[in-house]
Amino acid sequence: MKKGIAQYQIGDVFDHFLLIKTASKSVASNGKPFLTLLLKDTTGEIDAKLWEATQEDEDLFTQGELVKVNGEIGKFRNRPQLKIHGIRPAQSTDGVQAADFIEKAPVKKEELMERVTEAIFEMNNANLQRLTRHFVKKYQDDLFTYPAAVRNHHNYVSGLAHHVVSMLNIARQLKTMYPEINKDLLYTGIILHDLGKIRELSSTTSPSYTLEGRLIGHIPIMVQEVQEAAKELQIEGEEVTILQHMVLSHHGKAEWGSPKPPLVREAELLHQIDMIDSQMNTLNRALNKVGPGEFTERIYSLDQRTFYKPSFEE
Repeated sequence: MKKGIAQYQIGDVFDHFLLIKTASKSVASNGKPFLTLLLKDTTGEIDAKLWEATQEDEDLFTQGELVKVNGEIGKFRNRPQLKIHGIRPAQSTDGVQAADFIEKAPVKKEELMERVTEAIFEMNNANLQRLTRHFVKKYQDDLFTYPAAVRNHHNYVSGLAHHVVSMLNIARQLKTMYPEINKDLLYTGIILHDLGKIRELSSTTSPSYTLEGRLIGHIPIMVQEVQEAAKELQIEGEEVTILQHMVLSHHGKAEWGSPKPPLVREAELLHQIDMIDSQMNTLNRALNKVGPGEFTERIYSLDQRTFYKPSFEE
């Protein structure tokens, strides 16, 4: 069995299939066009450049296409980059399909659905429960298939639901330690906080940002959706305003994308739990790519730090 792209080292020769996650055209300093490709399989992804790209190349090598690539793993700005020697679209006779190159959540979709349903059943506040049921029903198919991001954390099929369920599990533990927590409010905030990404991102398998995602973003999108749902369900009261605040503030700071900092205890907890789960997911996936006694590559979302994997066991 061939190893995945994440296991290749600098200097290795690559000759296998990869899925094009993103493709963009640029012009080099010599005036010749080239394509910047982000290629992936289930183990990870790698940047690649196709120099002196023709119009045919631009038409052939687009987002979501499966390609046979041969080249060499190099390094650019301290990150691995695939230097392409040859590339062609995959053919039916190759016996490969795009689904085999798409990373999926390590938990089955059915288990994720079960945990979210369980959390809704645990709620006592009728308004929060109704709002949560409304959105889970409205977005059920996409909620349990969409990624949570284009890059960085939970950027795989069912990543959004995997992120939500991991956060629910953390919240349950915190409730036992701090009984004062309003569980219903925290659970609702967790389930709804990133739902706007379903409109922010274009697809489940090779996501890019939609126009709405680029110009508005998932936080304002969801704040508006909560308001519209409350009106449709004829729900009035403080819960709606606080839930909107939780969505609005879950990134924590203005420079991280939140128009308001958390000003409610459960909003602060939502932010902290979101940070823990997203960063642990990013860290674990980076550490899985290196051996004991080695450092990871620089992690953009963690201040460009490299993390060391201890050589001793637990």
